[in-house]
Amino acid sequence: MPDHFISIKQPILTRLEKELDPRLGYHNIAHTLDVLEQAQKIARSENLTDEHDLLLLKTAAVFHDSGFLIVYKNHEEKSCELATKHLNGIFDADDLKKIHGMIMATKIPQTPHNLLEQIICDADLDYLGRNDFEPISKNLYQEFLTFKIIPEDCVWDHLQIRFFETHRYFTKTAIEKRNKVKLKHLATLKERSNWKNE
Repeated sequence: MPDHFISIKQPILTRLEKELDPRLGYHNIAHTLDVLEQAQKIARSENLTDEHDLLLLKTAAVFHDSGFLIVYKNHEEKSCELATKHLNGIFDADDLKKIHGMIMATKIPQTPHNLLEQIICDADLDYLGRNDFEPISKNLYQEFLTFKIIPEDCVWDHLQIRFFETHRYFTKTAIEKRNKVKLKHLATLKERSNWKNE
């Protein structure tokens, strides 16, 4: 089974490495590999043992941001299209539907409908509750400025506070492992920006 996954992931990872815009400081191959790693860790912790489900999860993880090869906004739809193109003949229609479901669940605001979708959502935003949050957040800020997702005069900390307050982890694993540090980051952001609840 692992060998089968190598033949699935290698072509898309090669494309991401060669073709992604180098100005993508956050949505880059490092992020994709991080999501793949965290998804597997969360799956193990959630006792997901079905080999086929694990293969679908790992496949969705490597494809979830592949749409950035084509477009920035609404990249999830393009990620699904690329997944279909690359995976036709490897997976049947039902499996492709599950992979699409996982990819679309990561769209903000996240909307997972089952455990596989919950796992990939939590893996995608795992960094919010980790000690490397600050450097990753800076990369995202720079990327958002570069691609004009936010205006130059935006108060980044305020945007992050609003995001933190609407975000939640879904799996028991992520709640137990990441929530505490996430709340610490939120407190730091509020302190740093003299946040007043409006």
